[in-house]
Amino acid sequence: MLKLGLFFFVASVLSVIIFRWVPIPVTPLMLIRLVEQVSTGKDLRLVKDWEPLSEISPSLQLAVVVCEDQEFLRHNGFNMDAIMAAFRSNSKGRKLRGASTISQQTAKNVFLWHGRNYIRKGLEAYFTVLIETFWPKERIMEVYLNVIEFGNGIYGAQAASIHYFGKDVSKLTKEEAARLAVILPSPRRYKASQPGPYVARRTEWTLRQMRMWGNKLDYSSRTIPGEVE
Repeated sequence: MLKLGLFFFVASVLSVIIFRWVPIPVTPLMLIRLVEQVSTGKDLRLVKDWEPLSEISPSLQLAVVVCEDQEFLRHNGFNMDAIMAAFRSNSKGRKLRGASTISQQTAKNVFLWHGRNYIRKGLEAYFTVLIETFWPKERIMEVYLNVIEFGNGIYGAQAASIHYFGKDVSKLTKEEAARLAVILPSPRRYKASQPGPYVARRTEWTLRQMRMWGNKLDYSSRTIPGEVE
């Protein structure tokens, strides 16, 4: 058992270090979705196209932060205030509320399967610590935007931009970037190119938040708009 634990530790650390520079070839979720497609008799679909962060619209980088994790630039992988708020909400029997940061979502998407059991959550926390230790925030964002699910068989910002708007991700407008960010919690339910009332409403909120933050993220900053360093 000790040897197995040591092997897992070494393998996990090495894989995180390797993926600091190497693009992620495939994720567990991508494989799970392929199995689901086969089991339901649907055509196989897996569309992805890795892009360096420098080629991903700054507006999209900003949009996902204001939508998904406004503490991203200054936390070390976990937003403790959000975790405690989620715990209090869930303990009162309200609808389950999540508190995952972009770092946690990246760890889950790259290394793990989806689920809510304690083993999976524990491993998510472990890999979150690893990527926050070995990857800079820019790399976490780059990986996140290249592996995240944006629709049925659509993974990564470039594939999503082509699918929904017919253009490279570097050419997204602020509104298009906001729409893509808004659909992330339920990418197979909502369409960025055909926004219904919910997506339209959230897009307007996101654009207002983006104007507060400025034109792009400052990865060297540890503050959010309105705060004094």
